Parts: sequence; C-alpha cells; structure tokens
Amino acid sequence: MQGRLSAWLAKHKLAHRTLGFDYQGTETLQIKSEDWASIAVALYVYGFNYLRSQCAYDVAPGGSLASVYHLTKIKDNADQPEEVCIKVFVPREDPRIPSVLRIWKGANFQERESYDMLGILYESHPCLKRILMPESWIGWPLRKDYIAPDFYEIQDSH
Repeated sequence: MQGRLSAWLAKHKLAHRTLGFDYQGTETLQIKSEDWASIAVALYVYGFNYLRSQCAYDVAPGGSLASVYHLTKIKDNADQPEEVCIKVFVPREDPRIPSVLRIWKGANFQERESYDMLGILYESHPCLKRILMPESWIGWPLRKDYIAPDFYEIQDSH
C-alpha cells in the first residue's frame, strides 16, 4: 500500500521503495544511499523540518548496515504532525551515506554516534570522529561480527 509521501515522491520521480507502515501508522521508506542527499532536500522542501532521531543498526552478521531517520513535519497548531521513517541500507564493506547535517542540524551527534558504533561514514560531515569511544579504539562495537577485546586499558581520569 502506497502512502501519501510515497505517492508524492513517485509523482516527482524520486527513487524510493515503500516498506509499509509501522504500528502507529508512520510510513516507512527505503532510499538508496546515492539518492539520499537529493531526496533529503526534497523532504525538507515538502515540509519535514524536524529530524526527530537518527540511528543505525546492523541488519545481520556479515550483512548490510542501516541508517534510520525519523522525520516530522512541524506546523503551527498541528495536533497530529505528519511523520515518516526513512531507511538507508549500505554494504558493510563500504558503508557510505551522505550526511544530512546541512539540512537538519540535529544530525550532528547522531551521525557521529552511528559512525562510532557501526563505522558508517557520513560523507561531508564536518566533524566525523568518535563521540563515545576513545579515538584509539579499534573496531565498531555494535556490529554483530565485532569481537570484544579480552583486555581493556584503563586510563587515568586525572
């Protein structure tokens, strides 16, 4: 079943795939990484002016990685704001997604966390570096194929 946003994207010949609706009726769409930058701008123009959250997950061991964006259309006196969930899947060998920081400023720390935990490179992000783990950390802790080290070096906090 095609939702309102999917119909609008199709009308404007913007490549996407409908993944259905979640339990709250939020439309979920899949966008290819190479199309994400232009579609993100189109969604902002359409009225999705608020990035509620961005997260990422490992789909399966050895499989693809996913970056998920929850966007909301905030308007004056809106009792039921329109929402959409966007999923961008990338191969774990070369996980590159265009950053949306220049569109939604709230993506800054969220994209950095996804990079830090899963190794997804958000292209054109001005400060893409680790945010939770030390810079010297090797690997991506939330990947399902991550092997935890037997030894952790405890650093002085003073």
